[in-house]
Amino acid sequence: MDLTRQDQGRLLDCLLEMGDLLLDCGAEIGRVEDTLSRMGHAYGAEQMNVFVIPSLISVSMSFPDTEAITETRRIHSFGNTDFYRLEKINAMSRECSTAPIPLDELRARLDKVAHGRKPFSMVFWGSVLGGGGFAVFFGGDLWDGLVAAAFAALICLLQRRLSQTQLGVVASNLMVSLVIGLGVGLVAELIPALHMDKILIGDIMLLIPGLAMTNAIRNTLLGNTISGVVRLAESLIWAAALAGGFMVALLIVGLLP
Repeated sequence: MDLTRQDQGRLLDCLLEMGDLLLDCGAEIGRVEDTLSRMGHAYGAEQMNVFVIPSLISVSMSFPDTEAITETRRIHSFGNTDFYRLEKINAMSRECSTAPIPLDELRARLDKVAHGRKPFSMVFWGSVLGGGGFAVFFGGDLWDGLVAAAFAALICLLQRRLSQTQLGVVASNLMVSLVIGLGVGLVAELIPALHMDKILIGDIMLLIPGLAMTNAIRNTLLGNTISGVVRLAESLIWAAALAGGFMVALLIVGLLP
């Protein structure tokens, strides 16, 4: 596929946008680098050099008889888990690797994925089912599961609201864990039959950065040491914020008469 110099710049911008979206959806570093390399070769690039860490994407591509072009993009997202958009991007990359689509269409489809989110109802009811199910799974009874499900709904609503603010992921999770810990503690004090630990375990499972930690270890084992260490450090700080919020909440509840 022969591209003009201007089209090569447009392609590079599309690749950076795709990499940004992949990281924002929680994709591992190896997947991002491999996807961008395959996409570049599919559009006729002779050589692709892609370097990705959680906070930065650098792509250098060269076409026959032209000088290499390079661009870098700063990434500000932490890397949430969004398999809904991740699957759409993967399908798009496979399609382009087989038969490259026009750049205008590629940009339009990337913009559509960027602004598209899974239906909030799916996230909400998934949180309710997950929180209540984990509480019962870890030894709680039916009432523990129902209370955990109610607080899981509150977690979902709080996360949606806080995502619209300028708070970082650490501060947001600290606030959510503090509010949920206080709420569960007060309800357990009012209804002694409830098992506070089982309810908290069920709701904590919705907040822990399990996928981020898994990807961090995977990146390290595959040789992406910088990315793995950075992501692991971020995940541990996230987990520490959650633990701190719940601990402060339990201390406050314990001091109540």
